[in-house]
Amino acid sequence: MSEAQKIMLAVIAVFVMGFVMVGLSKEDQPVEQVEAAAKIRNNVAMQTMANEKCPPKIKEQTGEQVFFPSEVESDKETYVTLKWVGEKGFKTASCTLHASLGGISELIIDDKVIIKKQI
Repeated sequence: MSEAQKIMLAVIAVFVMGFVMVGLSKEDQPVEQVEAAAKIRNNVAMQTMANEKCPPKIKEQTGEQVFFPSEVESDKETYVTLKWVGEKGFKTASCTLHASLGGISELIIDDKVIIKKQI
């Protein structure tokens, strides 16, 4: 066997060992980790949806663009409420999104209820 063949065989052996090691290291996650990851993904999805849907509705109602909420309330499973403090078009705005509805369930601007959906 020539030197080139020995080197090629050694490289192939290293690749095979690498694939075997990666395959063996892929263990199933415990149920607790899967549940925790699902809760985090759900919370992130609610926050993202609220940040996408609430600012355009507030701008539609007040004419003022909002960017970052001044306060966030959530139980991290079923709802998220974002609150803003306005500068010109309004004093305060509160937008609540419930995961079960998949959209804005309550929008309050300056203590005036704009949207109120039953859960």
